[in-house]
Amino acid sequence: MSSTRARSLTESNLLQQLDYSVLQQCIHCGMCLPTCPTYEATKHETSSPRGRIALMRAVADGRLAPNSAQFADEMYFCLGCLACETACPAGVNYAEMIETARAEVESSGAKASAKRNFVRAVALRWLFAKPGRPRFIARLLRFDQAIGLSGMIARLLPKQVRELHAIQPKICDRFSFEIIRETESPVTPRRYRVALLTGCVQDVAYSNVNRDTVDVLLANGCEVFTPRTQVCCGSLMGHNGELRLAKRLALQNLDAFPIESLDAIIVNSAGCSSFMKRYGELLTDDPRARIWDEKVYDIHEWLVKIGIRRPSTTNHQPFRVTYHEACHLVHGQRISQQPRELLRAIPGVELVELTEATWCCGSAGIYNVTQPEMSMELLERKMKHIAATGAQVVATGNPGCIGQIRYGAKRFGVNVEVAHPVTLLARAYRGDILSML
Repeated sequence: MSSTRARSLTESNLLQQLDYSVLQQCIHCGMCLPTCPTYEATKHETSSPRGRIALMRAVADGRLAPNSAQFADEMYFCLGCLACETACPAGVNYAEMIETARAEVESSGAKASAKRNFVRAVALRWLFAKPGRPRFIARLLRFDQAIGLSGMIARLLPKQVRELHAIQPKICDRFSFEIIRETESPVTPRRYRVALLTGCVQDVAYSNVNRDTVDVLLANGCEVFTPRTQVCCGSLMGHNGELRLAKRLALQNLDAFPIESLDAIIVNSAGCSSFMKRYGELLTDDPRARIWDEKVYDIHEWLVKIGIRRPSTTNHQPFRVTYHEACHLVHGQRISQQPRELLRAIPGVELVELTEATWCCGSAGIYNVTQPEMSMELLERKMKHIAATGAQVVATGNPGCIGQIRYGAKRFGVNVEVAHPVTLLARAYRGDILSML
């Protein structure tokens, strides 16, 4: 092998910098194969978790160039749903591996093009780098959604563009900081002091869920602090090869949240909480990060930990609810029973189990944008199972899943409401649960 070729295999090799024992965890048993949606669809070994790990090891060993098209394509064909972690008997840390591998792809320029570089620069490095920017763009989108201009234009454009427009979430009339005060205290004696992450997409498209989260926390004796200086949690960047920016945002959040005076940092977005519980891995030199990891709680997890106050509403006509398990909640955090406990605490709820509840809906962060064909295949599969339950409401704990399944309900003609479990609980506390139906 020439010295030039050898350098091309190892230069800036991020996988070589990863603790090699992480890459060695896979024992090639194959138990992950039936849990992997992309392997299930293609039956290609390279589109399975162990196949992708083999590619990562080949790059780390210098047997495969980091800018290999096969390596780059497979790393981004992966949903990152982490179902393989749940199935794995060897405890493989696939989350760390796939994030490092995607950072490797970006570092090598394997998928670089003028169009892709521009989109990533705007969407990842500019838009979400400061909280005011998503709100600025959201105001423009809100105006556009009111007049319907882009919808009319989209009808004249190719099918892929029309579908991208169709999955765009509706922008809220008011953002989180307009409806949530910086500190809100419960009427009953304070039991805990917690802080709330308002998120990026959550802030502009699902601010009502943030308001519902605050109301539920107040009803359970929590004082809620919502820092105005908080920023994006960094998960979108971390999951898409922008680890440097993810670290910078994580540091800003460590500065924004007074972790010493908080009992918990509450998150109602599965993707965000899963990533935020790993700040210690991301910021190994900052001792605050380990303390942070211990204080981050998904909202369902926290409510079950402290004991959910059952709503006293008498307006509890029975209604059927099914629960879709967001990937980064069930696989990324092993949180599965807590959302069900929350739902069962609501008067009138008849909880119907969903077939393949833990199977990805195809949202997967921005997967429905970058891999629309596979995303829609997974969504159709999910909607068939939802329709079979006869449920009036689908509950799920992640904004991406909410938006994806709402789109699926329209696309495939399934008459169902989609809501965050905490929204159902908040409405039960207010006595207006039937407004969902």
